[in-house]
Amino acid sequence: MKKIILIILSLPCLAHAKLQVATTTTDLAALVRAVGADRVEVFSIAKGTEDPHGVAAKPSFMVKLRSADLVIAHGLELESAWLQPLIQGSRSQKLQVFEIAAGLDPIEIPTGNISRAEGDVHPGGNPHFQLDPVRLGKAAILISDRLAALSASDKDFFAKNALGFQKLINDRLKSWKERLKKTGVTEAVTYHKTFSYFCDRFEIKCDLQLEPKPGIPPTASHLISVIDQMKKRKIKLVLIENLYEDVVGQKIKVGVPDAVIKRLPVSVDGESGLDTNEKLIERIVKAIEEGSR
Repeated sequence: MKKIILIILSLPCLAHAKLQVATTTTDLAALVRAVGADRVEVFSIAKGTEDPHGVAAKPSFMVKLRSADLVIAHGLELESAWLQPLIQGSRSQKLQVFEIAAGLDPIEIPTGNISRAEGDVHPGGNPHFQLDPVRLGKAAILISDRLAALSASDKDFFAKNALGFQKLINDRLKSWKERLKKTGVTEAVTYHKTFSYFCDRFEIKCDLQLEPKPGIPPTASHLISVIDQMKKRKIKLVLIENLYEDVVGQKIKVGVPDAVIKRLPVSVDGESGLDTNEKLIERIVKAIEEGSR
């Protein structure tokens, strides 16, 4: 009688599947990478040099979303023109959507009757929180909780990374505040309201925009009024998001020759080398320091 010898091979454990996360902006993608590290794979739909209000709903994005577990968006209607068509086009049965800005104490919530006649208004408040260190830290915690809901075994890992990021960005906040205070800059003009959270956090008044209304390109008559206000209030600094053309800055220089025009990135990857949220804010702080000399 032949003996049957059983050989039992020890099979390796299956690799832990990474969470597949899509984000609407590079700022959110950077936060997901900081929190999820090697336990997630993330891609951003919008580029850092792209206006997130009007991203093209490409079929290639629908294909990518089909394999995603979660899409994280700013919300507050920032992506309303294009995100839902992409989600519907993906035909995904598992994709979850997490809008984060509403949970970060939005500012500039409009009152009274709201209509498109007032431009690209956001009824729930300004969605551009990405330049505020404090809200970035809070956003990291919210993202940690949402990732943990999808991968409970990684909860402690995500939480540790989120708290580490929050500490890092809050530690830099003190230095950034001190440096900006030394510049003596108390007021600035911006193109859009993308800098609102940054200005609010660092106590810089930014109530003048080159746009006559949100999303409406600058008009000659409005620029004349901005120039007049700059002269009256002795405002020298103009921050123009690099999402927009710089020709408006040249027009401001004609009216206010000693104005300092800074065309700046307002999102991660909005410029070469700016691959983290911290580097982006540092870039803006340095630009203001240089502009005040």
